[in-house]
Amino acid sequence: MPFPLYLLAMAVFAMGTSEFMLAGLLPDIASGLGITVGTAGMLTPAFAIGMIVGAPLMAVLARNWPSRSSLFGFILAFAAAHAVGAVTTSYPVLFATRVVAALANAGFLAVALTTAATLVSPDKKGRALAVLLSGTTVATIIGVPGGSVLGTLLGWRATFWAVAALCLPAALGILKGVPAGRAKDETTGGPALRAELAQLTRPRLILVMVLGALVNAATFGSFTFLAPVVTDTAGLGELWISVALVLFGAGSFVGVTVAGRLSDQRPAPVLAVGGPLLLTGWPALAMLADKPAALLPLMFVQGALSFALGSTLITRVLYEAAEAPTMAGSYATAALNVGATVGPLVAATTLGTTLGNLGPLWASGLLVAVALLIAFPLRNVIAAGQSTEVLP
Repeated sequence: MPFPLYLLAMAVFAMGTSEFMLAGLLPDIASGLGITVGTAGMLTPAFAIGMIVGAPLMAVLARNWPSRSSLFGFILAFAAAHAVGAVTTSYPVLFATRVVAALANAGFLAVALTTAATLVSPDKKGRALAVLLSGTTVATIIGVPGGSVLGTLLGWRATFWAVAALCLPAALGILKGVPAGRAKDETTGGPALRAELAQLTRPRLILVMVLGALVNAATFGSFTFLAPVVTDTAGLGELWISVALVLFGAGSFVGVTVAGRLSDQRPAPVLAVGGPLLLTGWPALAMLADKPAALLPLMFVQGALSFALGSTLITRVLYEAAEAPTMAGSYATAALNVGATVGPLVAATTLGTTLGNLGPLWASGLLVAVALLIAFPLRNVIAAGQSTEVLP
């Protein structure tokens, strides 16, 4: 894989740390700002909403900008939003900084996905995506647990400062390693924006976007509210939250790595095997959450399955949006973050029920079940590789 891909992955690591870190910080943020954990949990969908809106918007704005300049500007804006978030004492201001950071993240990821696709041959989009997503998975292994420990020891504001600092070496790496050409010039054909947007009317593209969103909703629904499961249901100390996050992150890295080698040419086995296993895993985790010896290994397994299935579906988005070369990354980003918005919102509604802390785990199982019910009769369509044929 080209070296610039790894520079982009380093930036995605910083941004992924921010996107996932709230899972271990919600109780501290709630206490520090005098709000409920459920209200603090809305910072996660706030970020995701910014990603959904920002992905296509920023992709359109940056469509004719030099890729390197766009990526550099987005990551600096992301760092600035975290600096403001680290010093504010107002929940509305903190909420606003999450939206701004999400807009910057969305723009960065949309351009990065498009740029990554131009750096490899057309049949290696899945592997390129795996390299980019490795930044996110390494964030869940190192960045997020490290942020959780830092937040436990020094307070949640220290974690926000750490994310801002992480952006600086990534920004310098982008300046030195990413080609300076325009995104539109780096793609073939250069279709008009209207033609690229028209791709969203294709049923096959919509299908894989919906499935990717549902799987990611299941992932974020449980991940956002993991801390109370570890500390209250399993009865472990706060530092065990970091252990659970490391295990989930390690599993996600394994899942993305394996799926990256299969999703280009053989997505069907990933979907056929991973889907039912993921469906089984969330209810199993809910029923065994009070047993640490079962909870912790299952976190690894669910991380692997969630990211293997999710990254495979998002790779299919890139293939199905091949006729929208400058906007494909934004479609993939939007699909991911529709899920990241819906998941925590659905999960939050279960917290006040008799299911309590386990509600999000059951909700995740339901979301995967919906995805499989949609996918099963259309499994051959989803696994149709790079075909651009429209569904009958």
